[in-house]
Amino acid sequence: MSASLKRLLLLGSSSPRRRELLAQIGIQFDVVSPDINEAALAGERPEVYADRMSREKAKAIFQRLGCDRPILCADTVVTVDQRILGKPLDKSDCIRMLMTLSDREHQVFSSVTLIDSVGNETSTQVTTQVRFRTLDIEECERYWLTGEPMDKAGSYGIQGRGAIFVSGIHGSYSNVVGLPLFETATLLRSAGIGRW
Repeated sequence: MSASLKRLLLLGSSSPRRRELLAQIGIQFDVVSPDINEAALAGERPEVYADRMSREKAKAIFQRLGCDRPILCADTVVTVDQRILGKPLDKSDCIRMLMTLSDREHQVFSSVTLIDSVGNETSTQVTTQVRFRTLDIEECERYWLTGEPMDKAGSYGIQGRGAIFVSGIHGSYSNVVGLPLFETATLLRSAGIGRW
């Protein structure tokens, strides 16, 4: 890519939702996928895992590309009872997760990391509390058939049909979608990015 076509920022993410959210606030960026082992360590708390992942993604890209521009990476996890709920493996896994979240509160943790063009690293962490109404198995099965849960941590998308499950939220809505925009914009401003 020629220098004239380069965007100011590199987004280290394969998530379409992160790309949409960043574009929503007017940031121009190029996308590169981080290539790291994303397995959690034994006994690792969810918020520690998310923070480690966002930092390791950014460092891996910086080391691989020797960047001349800032790199933004993030990791988001859905947790209940200190357990990470990943993407569903199949229909039964999706239903199990949704019924686990039924009629209770869960947490969504995100860590966002920015590495500037000379390698200085800054991270921020965000937690959102989300409460689900009571669900039943039949509606969870119907939700699976929409296809929406298949690539979503916790088996739901708050920005889609899964919104009807949410009876309350405390904290950042965009964090639950996949990127806390207020905190991300604050990090980007510190690197001179994002003033309209």
